Amino acid sequence: MDTTYKYRFDRRTLYLTLIHLIVFGVLGVLLYRLYEGGYLSAWFTSFVVALIALMALSIPRRIVVGAEKVEVRCLLDITEIRRSEIASVRRVDRKEMKWIVPLFGACGFFGYYGHFLDLKRPERIRIYASQWRDFVEIVDIYDERLYVSCSDPDRLVAELMPAGGNRSEEED
Repeated sequence: MDTTYKYRFDRRTLYLTLIHLIVFGVLGVLLYRLYEGGYLSAWFTSFVVALIALMALSIPRRIVVGAEKVEVRCLLDITEIRRSEIASVRRVDRKEMKWIVPLFGACGFFGYYGHFLDLKRPERIRIYASQWRDFVEIVDIYDERLYVSCSDPDRLVAELMPAGGNRSEEED
């Protein structure tokens, strides 16, 4: 039987999304007024609509933990990790996330998802979160790091813990 962990937006994420939409709207109106419907305002409007559609389709909706794999389901795509390929799982404190900067993805616009850069250990990571807290780090056997947030991170860590516990650093 599959276990589902839902994403919940916090107030900060909702406020940041609203601010983004207001800024896009104000810029669109200003360009329309300045260029009176010229190609620049049409290009900007098309770009912003495409960007909003792409971001909206990439919003993480839920984490589904099955017997064989873990799925992070977004509106458009599914990220899968085989349970046999999970090397370690741990809860991450919010303070550890201060060294994370976005490379390509959303940072507050309907959540936090996409590719990010960890400045502490210069490497690319993926994040699927609806709020900037309650993070769980999933490291696979290929040393790819995936961060997710959910409503019950402790239960997710307990359920995903590999048989025999997390892999130690000496095994690398």
